[in-house]
Amino acid sequence: KMLAAYFDCPGGPENLYVKKVMKPHPGEGEVLVKVAASALNRADLLQRRGKYPPPKGASDILGLEAAGSVAGLGPGCKGRWKTGDAVMALLSGGGQAEYVTVPEGYLMPIPNDMTFIQAAAIPEAWLTAFQLLHFVGKIQKGERVLIHAGASGVGMAAVQLVRLAKAIPIVTAGTQEKLKATANAGAAAGFNYKNEDFSEKVLAFTQGSGVDIILDCVGGSYWEKNLNCLSTDGRWIIYGLLSGGEVHGDLLARLLSKRASIHTTLLRSRDKEAMIGNNLSFFLQYKERLVKAFTENVLPYFSGGTSPHLQPLVDSVYPLHEIAGAHRIMEDNKNIGKIVIEVP
Repeated sequence: KMLAAYFDCPGGPENLYVKKVMKPHPGEGEVLVKVAASALNRADLLQRRGKYPPPKGASDILGLEAAGSVAGLGPGCKGRWKTGDAVMALLSGGGQAEYVTVPEGYLMPIPNDMTFIQAAAIPEAWLTAFQLLHFVGKIQKGERVLIHAGASGVGMAAVQLVRLAKAIPIVTAGTQEKLKATANAGAAAGFNYKNEDFSEKVLAFTQGSGVDIILDCVGGSYWEKNLNCLSTDGRWIIYGLLSGGEVHGDLLARLLSKRASIHTTLLRSRDKEAMIGNNLSFFLQYKERLVKAFTENVLPYFSGGTSPHLQPLVDSVYPLHEIAGAHRIMEDNKNIGKIVIEVP
């Protein structure tokens, strides 16, 4: 048996508790990881509310990322990892528990000078940001990128990755404290969406030309302002719908007039198709390709002495038995960077 974060019925953070459940066993090509730390994501909040079920075949325990050490290898592993290796992993679920099983291709080595707490703040946020910018957005040197929720885990990662790509990050956030944190991370400009029209400010900052890429986790309520400040041939990438998905207005005509494109993407659900049948499908390969590209092109910059030096931002750390409190902080939008869950 092992301890895991659990809820019996959908609802508020008060429904969360720590429960003893069966410890998983690694299957074909899987690695068993003893979890030292996990981190919180918006998807965890949605799942707790009953609005985002895990993909078919995935663990129903919360947690889309984890850092810890290799505790066992399933049959068919290719010898990439050995017992005791310090690893971090992208998950479809199950991270907020003492143990989790992971396909070996989803594991990444933890840089030598990094703690488990810091490492737990990397996989979901940084791989999401990397995917949005490179796999979907095809970011180019010198392009301007507007990042909504700039002080979130994905936002802070995206700011640094835009800089790494020699492009220009611009953010929106809801407080001056959050805008200051994004500036420290490398944002070229930041605007408070609560008290100013970010599209007007973005156009002024870009001298009327607008932004080439928008990373949007907000959705419906931002559509007009997004189109106002999107450049001709710009790419608007939607990866969340915090304000809902309804649009009222002439979206398509406005989009067409700018020859702009909308891309939508979700990382977690790419497992859903992969679980059908036993053969490795394109979808399983997609995550492996993403992890491999990130490991080769980005991970080295987390090590000390590199320039630019990348750094995960940890907002706060909660022990597993205080997970309800961690959910409340994220629900109230109080965090700057990642909320990490330490597993005993």
